[in-house]
Amino acid sequence: MDWTDLIDTALDAAGNHGKANQAEAVRTVRATVLDGEEPVASTAGRHPDHFRKGVLVLTTHRLLFLKDGKPPVPVPLAAVTDATVTRTKLNGEVLLVVALTGAHRFEDVVKAEFFAEQLRAAARAAREAGTPGPATAPAEAAIGSGSGSGEQLIGQLERLAALRTSGALTEDEFTRAKQRLIG
Repeated sequence: MDWTDLIDTALDAAGNHGKANQAEAVRTVRATVLDGEEPVASTAGRHPDHFRKGVLVLTTHRLLFLKDGKPPVPVPLAAVTDATVTRTKLNGEVLLVVALTGAHRFEDVVKAEFFAEQLRAAARAAREAGTPGPATAPAEAAIGSGSGSGEQLIGQLERLAALRTSGALTEDEFTRAKQRLIG
C-alpha cells in the first residue's frame, strides 16, 4: 500500500474524498515523511477540537492526524504506551492514545478497535526496533541545546528518566544521554 492509497481510503471513510482533499493530504504527509518511514494503515476520525472528520495515518514510525491541509499532529510510536477504545452515544467509537508526549483523543473513529490493535502492534514493533522517536529525540534535543538554565536541565533529565521508565530507553542509552546532558 502506498501513501496515496492509504490516504484515499481514509478520506473515503471520512466523507472528504475529493481530489483536492486527497492531493493536499498526500502532499502534507510526503513533506513530513521520515527516512525509512512506510505507511501501515489509515482510518477516519475526529479530533475533539474539530467538527469535521480528518484522517488518522499509522506509519512504521508515527501516528499522524491530518485535517484540512494543516500540518499533521504526530505521535511517535516509540512513545505510545497504550491505545484504548470506548464507545459513547454522542461521540461514537473513541480512540484514546496515551504516549510519553501526552494523551490524544480521537472521536467517531471508523473501525476503531481494529485500528487500535494495529497501533499497539506497530508501537511495540517500533520500540523493539528502536525506530526514531522519543527514544532518540529528547537526548539529541538535550545535547543540541547545550547547557541552559537549571530548570531546562532538570526538565530534560526528567524526560530522559520517563523514557527509561517506559522502556523507550535502555539503561545504557539513558546513562549515555544523561552524561552528554551533564557534560
